[in-house]
Amino acid sequence: MSPKEFTCHLFFASVLVAGTANADEPRSNFFNDPFFKVTHAISDCPVPDGPLLTAAQARSEAHSRIERGTSCYHSGQCRLPNSYLYDQEIIPRVKRAIEADGRFAETSIWIEGQRRFVTLKGCVQTAGQAKELEKLVRHLDDVEGVVNLLTYK
Repeated sequence: MSPKEFTCHLFFASVLVAGTANADEPRSNFFNDPFFKVTHAISDCPVPDGPLLTAAQARSEAHSRIERGTSCYHSGQCRLPNSYLYDQEIIPRVKRAIEADGRFAETSIWIEGQRRFVTLKGCVQTAGQAKELEKLVRHLDDVEGVVNLLTYK
């Protein structure tokens, strides 16, 4: 497994761990991670969870987010001092690229950004469409990786 693949798997595992919480606890987007709906053609596509955490999860994540965010800069791989700072630029560009491409109008897609990783959520028509969407996003400037959680309708 390459270092980039390992990082992607580690990121995905942290998202899963962060997602385990008591259903009664209020959740919020404590870190203001961008989460946008891009397309909406598949009416029965369930709305995916956004980057919502409980207060306890946010406290638990805070230190590791600082370490993960600044390691990119310290290693010379990022121009900004924290890799999470890219997300507010990347996710709107991803949205524009998907809309401009035209091949994904018959989908229901949400995008989320954390630490230069873009998570694709929602529904597409075919596995090929999901692969093409991932490929499109992976080639955008500053995108470190893509987590493809799309389902096929």
